[in-house]
Amino acid sequence: MAVNELWLVRHGESLGNEAATRAEHEGLERIPLDVRDADVELSPTGVEQAQALGTWLAGHRSAIDVFWVSPYLRARQTLAGALGEGAGSARVIVDERLRDRELGILDLLTAHGVARLHPEEAERRRQLGKFYHRPPGGESWADVALRLRSFLRDAADVSEGTAMVVAHDAIVMLFLYLMVPMEEAELLDFAAANTVLNASVTHVVRRGVGWELVDFSVVDHLVREGADVTVHPGHPDVQPE
Repeated sequence: MAVNELWLVRHGESLGNEAATRAEHEGLERIPLDVRDADVELSPTGVEQAQALGTWLAGHRSAIDVFWVSPYLRARQTLAGALGEGAGSARVIVDERLRDRELGILDLLTAHGVARLHPEEAERRRQLGKFYHRPPGGESWADVALRLRSFLRDAADVSEGTAMVVAHDAIVMLFLYLMVPMEEAELLDFAAANTVLNASVTHVVRRGVGWELVDFSVVDHLVREGADVTVHPGHPDVQPE
């Protein structure tokens, strides 16, 4: 049976989210992190958000057939925190195609850092647009969409009716681009007006031959459980102007 209902979850707040937002506010060129992106952990707030997500999941757990998760630590910690004691009985599949967008030479740079240290890339981005701009050693949004197309083809063969994906903000946005679907301009307008919040739930359902966006970036479960709602847009290179 092909998947016909999908819950898309962004990981809880990470130490990287905290460091990046602080660096932007302080006007730094570089984000002070000493671990690779794949190993960034949840912040204490992110742990609370994952637990609050677990209260939402408790009401939906029996209907979800499979859980897919990014291999990055913050995503795996979010799913583990939400599943709690039920983690052992859940069908969890780690898939590297769900990893966050790779930024190459722009990794760990703030918007100020990109403009100061790589003005040529800032200019290339202005010329190409953020959907097609690929930093040296990194990926464009179009590159990420390509690996998600591959993921969706394989997922249709291994999944059942309802699934959850726990990953990253760019991944959620690009799932919508592929599934709703959207044109490039529609995606960029949507991304400019909307943020995928930490530990939020986005819901898409198959209607006939297409998909319908039912809910986007819902965080009611965080509010109910008293967890902070945190707004950390992705890397400045992929955010609206």
